Amino acid sequence: MPIRREELEARERSWLAPYAQLSSETRGRAHSEAPPEWRTHFQRDRDRVIHSRAFRRLEYKTQVFLNGTGDHLRTRLTHTMEVAGITRNIARALRLNEDLAETIALAHDLGHSPFGHCGEHTLNRLMRGHGGFEHNRQSLRVVDELEQKYPGFPGLNLTWEVREGLMKHVTAYDIPGTHPEFEVHSPSLEAQVANLADEITYYSHDLDDGLDSELLSESKLRRDVLIWRQAAAQVRRDYGPLPDDCRRFFIVRTIIDGQVKDVVNTAERLIRSSGVRSADDVRALARPLIRYSPERRRDNLQLRKYLYQNLYYNPVVHGPNQRAVQMLGELFRYLLAHPRELGVATRRRIRREGLERAVCDYLAGMTDRYAIQEHQRLCGVRI
Repeated sequence: MPIRREELEARERSWLAPYAQLSSETRGRAHSEAPPEWRTHFQRDRDRVIHSRAFRRLEYKTQVFLNGTGDHLRTRLTHTMEVAGITRNIARALRLNEDLAETIALAHDLGHSPFGHCGEHTLNRLMRGHGGFEHNRQSLRVVDELEQKYPGFPGLNLTWEVREGLMKHVTAYDIPGTHPEFEVHSPSLEAQVANLADEITYYSHDLDDGLDSELLSESKLRRDVLIWRQAAAQVRRDYGPLPDDCRRFFIVRTIIDGQVKDVVNTAERLIRSSGVRSADDVRALARPLIRYSPERRRDNLQLRKYLYQNLYYNPVVHGPNQRAVQMLGELFRYLLAHPRELGVATRRRIRREGLERAVCDYLAGMTDRYAIQEHQRLCGVRI
């Protein structure tokens, strides 16, 4: 007989830690629905995210390098899949709810603009005086309103716990934002895991892409970055001399492995000492429990500073991104003056939410490729 939701929920209760978020104890959805038959509530949410249009568009949105500049360079979609994998590994090790953690990871960038964080900061500047723009709030907006797939409600109607994770997702890149529905001190441990897995992923894999593009070099990394130097020494001890591609892969893999082990061990110690016995106990804490050790955090700050100086602001990366966001500004101003060029669904929202927000939603949903095509079509300028 097929396994039913009730059995899956019973398995969660028997296996997960007491401070994990059980799917049977969800705070529910904004719009009432019959519960799934062969999935938990969080498994249903994961499937809805994967089948959304916003998720598919991530394939053609910039991670660091402007989309289309290299076949092997990461896109916002491949980054998201890598975050989801690391999230599941950490959640499993801590006996947390993998389905909830994975769903938050898969949805965390649904609201990201084209052209990476440069695009996000540009839209925030253009929306000054009209509510601003921040991709975590936009992710929530995507799943609550902008996706139109179901006859009975707008958006994807995800559970409160997934939506909490999206609103409470914070990285070093983010523009601060709040939402009154989620004014808890800390989100669930599952949301905290997805948040830190995002950081682990972009630090380590940006190293990989930087080397692949030849904007970073192993010799300088060994000299200037402690985490790289330690991982390179470990790979040499374990495997001896290796071909270049294999050696670089294993060094990055070793860095990720070290980050994950540090987070799991640190979190396990902090959880035990905190005395939390439920998911809501976690939410009442002033600080997250999913953290790096102080030593690892210090070393990661050195790595982050190095990546900013040598990769993110490298003219090869920064130049095309700056030209692209200039184009985004030109598109924004053109569409304000010519709202008939907006899609039909977007135009319907103008009366309710204002022209500026409708234009912002339209641009934020674009892929890099589509934004470039529309700029050429509407403004007649090639970048």
